[in-house]
Amino acid sequence: MKKVVIVAFLTVIAFNFSSCKSEAKKETSKEVSKVDAKFSLKKAKNEINFTAFKTTEKVPVGGQFKKVDIISGGEGNTIKEAINNTEFSIPVSSIFTKDTSRDFKIKKFFFGIMDNTKLLSGKLVIENDSVGYTNIKMNGVTEKIPFQYTIENNSFSLKATMDVTKWNAADALAALNKECFDLHKGADGISKTWNEVLLNITSTF
Repeated sequence: MKKVVIVAFLTVIAFNFSSCKSEAKKETSKEVSKVDAKFSLKKAKNEINFTAFKTTEKVPVGGQFKKVDIISGGEGNTIKEAINNTEFSIPVSSIFTKDTSRDFKIKKFFFGIMDNTKLLSGKLVIENDSVGYTNIKMNGVTEKIPFQYTIENNSFSLKATMDVTKWNAADALAALNKECFDLHKGADGISKTWNEVLLNITSTF
């Protein structure tokens, strides 16, 4: 009887050890596949450029965000895999338009008017070989932005158009226009800040 109990006990211990080993192997394999991913957005050169417009003549004003943080995903054995389902955040403090005065005004009188918008956050979704969409959260509102994209020479590039009023940002836009009233005035004497913003984002792997 004692022998039967001892054998059973040893069998349970052996099973537990083998289970631990198999779990450890699974975890290790996951880590290896993640490390061995061919494309990584965290290692890529990411450029987030935008074009806003002022005056009734719709004069373009270019800028970019110098920093983007990859929150989730961003890795894959193809560029599409690396992009698809990536979650990211962009600090508005990283805005850069080659004009420090303009940068200050955008941060204070546009993003600063919004609700809890120190960061722009979102997720990228690839739908097919040429289009996708991103869900952007700004001013406490999440909206979908369709985009078109291309992949050439290990470079992913998307283009999209953003209407900031969809994020309840009309007051913020008005506050920015008030602060930049004379600078946004055209030959017709009308001061205007457009709600349309063009996005051009590139990731080079």
